Amino acid sequence: MAASSRFPLAARCSLLLTAALVLALSLGAHGHAGADAGAGLSSSFYDDLCPGAGDIVRRVVQKARVADARIPASLIRLHFHDCFVQGCDGSLLLDNDLPAIMTEKEVPANDRSARGFKVVDNIKRALENACPGIVSCADILALASEISVELAGGPRWSVPLGRRDGTTTNIESANNLPSPFDSLETLQEKFKNLGLDDTDLVALQGAHTFGRAQCQFTQRNCSAGQDDETLVNLDTVTPDVFDNKYYGNLLRGRAPLPSDQVMLSDPVAAATTARIVRRFSGSQKDFFKNFVASMVKMGNISPLTERAGEIRNNCRRVNRKPY
Repeated sequence: MAASSRFPLAARCSLLLTAALVLALSLGAHGHAGADAGAGLSSSFYDDLCPGAGDIVRRVVQKARVADARIPASLIRLHFHDCFVQGCDGSLLLDNDLPAIMTEKEVPANDRSARGFKVVDNIKRALENACPGIVSCADILALASEISVELAGGPRWSVPLGRRDGTTTNIESANNLPSPFDSLETLQEKFKNLGLDDTDLVALQGAHTFGRAQCQFTQRNCSAGQDDETLVNLDTVTPDVFDNKYYGNLLRGRAPLPSDQVMLSDPVAAATTARIVRRFSGSQKDFFKNFVASMVKMGNISPLTERAGEIRNNCRRVNRKPY
């Protein structure tokens, strides 16, 4: 007997609709690069528009790294502090342009510590020469972060791209960036507000496996006679290498930043972050895998896409003044 004669038309339609719904849900849950799709981003975004974009960014970052070993850590910090304010829109890169724009560079979390802006300028200039008006400043930060991690011995990943640049800053939000002196519960709340969980928190804090911090922000503060801005290695074992040694430092109580050590010492750590710290300390592969996932997740925080925002000609200025 034919299928059409076994089931009434209404029943067949119901079955087809159910199958379609199941397929749609399955694709949404398991489709390739779901994070890209959810944010309207794609790792192949510039393949036709500016196929050499990644290579251009790499060349500039490599040159800057030779001159200054701190640059890779500084660039990834810019990406963090950009995404944590009002999404990954390059707002941190804007200079003062009063009365319309007040820079985020001068809030406590960035003032005299956020650096690498000239490297971003050099990347932008090189990209504008090759592909005028195509690559956003927000995407430059995302690409420079991946390249910085890779050059320092860390993992590689395909960066979701297609962000556009914002035309405003957000000083109130910038004043609420994670602080070196935050409690674990405060850090967890700040990350949770952006859709990031405890694994993301522990993984992203792992970027402190390279770079430097001013001694005024460390647990032991500055030694007698030291200037507040004296630099301290964030990882005392391999300060310029991206590896999992940072987590071993935490286990031995040697993390310079209080906001790192609280992931073990805070009263709520035992039930939340401590086990993740131990896991990453025991497996660099596990850390790398989770770091990549968390970087992609963070990079998908409220990106501007399609016709929102603009592609800035100069990362420090909006293209047209809104006044």
